[in-house]
Amino acid sequence: MTHASHSARLLEDWRENAHDLARGLAAYSGSRLVGGIARVIAKHPQANIANAFNHKQVDCKMWARDKLFESIGADCRRIIVLGGWYGVLSAMLLEDSRFDIEFAVSCDIDPAVEPVARTLNAAFGDRFHAMTADMHTLDYRALNADLLINTSCEHIAELRNWLDLLSPGTRVLLQSNDYFSEPTHISCVRSLEEFQAQARLARIDFAGALPTKRYTRFMLIGSV
Repeated sequence: MTHASHSARLLEDWRENAHDLARGLAAYSGSRLVGGIARVIAKHPQANIANAFNHKQVDCKMWARDKLFESIGADCRRIIVLGGWYGVLSAMLLEDSRFDIEFAVSCDIDPAVEPVARTLNAAFGDRFHAMTADMHTLDYRALNADLLINTSCEHIAELRNWLDLLSPGTRVLLQSNDYFSEPTHISCVRSLEEFQAQARLARIDFAGALPTKRYTRFMLIGSV
């Protein structure tokens, strides 16, 4: 067996084992999200779902979900997640029984992630929608969301210019970080105070920092 074919076999074995593991965990836990991960492994082998669901990603999203509930309660019926990637945060929110979410949209500029997000969230039916769009060109009034979530503010060159596209009073959850060494992070901040100054929200219901091994993630929940 050649090195290439051996490597391909190992990769295929890993996918099969990961798929079986995810299916078993879904059956054990009853989690629609974990069931979605199993479907993604089977249907989209090219998707980097392991990175999207690694412990750091999950910790940051659980932090966002829990502080969101503590800050505004269950009342966020229509949610849009911008830079939503594979739709993991949407799934985590839809699966959380504390929230009364009727509809969640995961929006990303990369068209390759849209079918993966749909597969991941298939169990939520019409409550989930994936779309490909640039967040700077969306008609936010027409979308009529109760809450806009953007956990990738470090990727936005002028954060306040984007926030100015929203109607006054729009509720937002924003995250950024101080991971300056990542080339795609063009708008990192050094502190929570710098993030607050960058966003200039009219109202802040929560402001906090979550240290990780390589960087600190900052979060604001409030209104523009």
